[in-house]
Amino acid sequence: MPAPNIEAIVNLSKRRGFVFPASDIYGGLGSSWDYGPLGVELANNIKKSWWNWMVYERDDIEGLDSSIIQNRLVWKYSGHETTFSDPLVDCRECNSRLREDKLERDANGKPICSNCGSTNLTESRPFNLMFRTTIGAVSSDEDESALAYLRPETAQGIFINFANVLNTSRRKLPFGIAQIGKAFRNEVTPGNFIFRTREFEQMELEYFCRKIEAPEIFDSLLDEYQKWLEGLGISPENFYRYEVPKEELAHYSIRTVDLMYRFFPERKDTGGNEWDEIMGIANRTDFDLRSHSKKPENEEGKRINPDSTEDLSYFDEATKERFYPYVVEPSVGVNRTLLAVMMDAYTERTNDKGETRVILKLKPELAPIKVAVLPLAKNKPEIVETARKIKRDLQPSMRAVYDDTGGIGKLYARQDEIGTPFCVTVDHESLDDNAVTVRDRDTWEQERISVDSLKEYLKKKL
Repeated sequence: MPAPNIEAIVNLSKRRGFVFPASDIYGGLGSSWDYGPLGVELANNIKKSWWNWMVYERDDIEGLDSSIIQNRLVWKYSGHETTFSDPLVDCRECNSRLREDKLERDANGKPICSNCGSTNLTESRPFNLMFRTTIGAVSSDEDESALAYLRPETAQGIFINFANVLNTSRRKLPFGIAQIGKAFRNEVTPGNFIFRTREFEQMELEYFCRKIEAPEIFDSLLDEYQKWLEGLGISPENFYRYEVPKEELAHYSIRTVDLMYRFFPERKDTGGNEWDEIMGIANRTDFDLRSHSKKPENEEGKRINPDSTEDLSYFDEATKERFYPYVVEPSVGVNRTLLAVMMDAYTERTNDKGETRVILKLKPELAPIKVAVLPLAKNKPEIVETARKIKRDLQPSMRAVYDDTGGIGKLYARQDEIGTPFCVTVDHESLDDNAVTVRDRDTWEQERISVDSLKEYLKKKL
């Protein structure tokens, strides 16, 4: 059974060092989180899994890492300066600032304040989500020439580098460019732990193809992404696909599907929506490459982008055609994937004493720590030294830790909670038979293994 709610993951995360509130000693900062020793390992393992699957296991993908701060013109011609906004309202009763499209409605269709229940709200107005900054030693907030933005998505860095990657890698259509990176959105109402934050990390692919190929590639990538997420240990029962209606599509998209995950199972009993987006995929047409190119003209014969110095079209040697490729974009968040993985891995089990224990049944490849080496008696130097040596021998091959900060029962419980697949216990008999006890996290079963064959045994299990 997965976690009953996000709150269970919040408690576990802070208790065991996955995620901490940012700036906590100064009262925190709304919707900002720091990834602790275990959280950063889990996040890195998720990113490594995606990169291996997307870039190394395929032969049609190149990698990229573009700058967080780009020329302001990137965001002008991508449409973000004028269209990247949420509808904002203020409550006249409690002064809350709210995102209008997320509010419940009364019988007359009027939005209701989620804080006090009032319908006395201001008219909706657009609120641009990009964080503004300035560039240069003599710049000021009023100097428009110094204005820049923190990127609200990683995609544009890929589009403006299309020609660079194409020419240096000698690629032919279809092919993709993958990127993992931070993005920043000044959300009106962030919240729900790491589900919606103003700073987040994306694993994004822009797959360039011919117009006629795009629908089939779209369906294929959607299926592949869901299989990858299921391979991380997320149950297919906790997914469903939402076909975004045409009236809700982004201006560049002709089709978007959101893969939804059951982030809020507790809402089922209250009639609320259990689901929200974990990844999305869009057919962006040729909008992006055309918008950033210097040649396209509008109906009046004027260049739509007089500032660009590059044409991002593609010449097909086989057909002798030049055109702007279509783009299929699957995008998945590191933060939300990590949260979903933890929620699905969360289980509870009652031991022989009637105590309820939390077990985080993470896939071994995702577990922050693969093996914990535990001495049965920390006051016996021979046992401690043997345990430390085993840990040192395992460490180059797998993430291993040594722990002697409690009784063996508490040590097992701690490792179960953080998702460590195996515990290796060194006891008094180990000094005589050169063997150790290996305990399985999920079954709690134990097996006696020779120290000489321990590394290979664990490698096979992992």
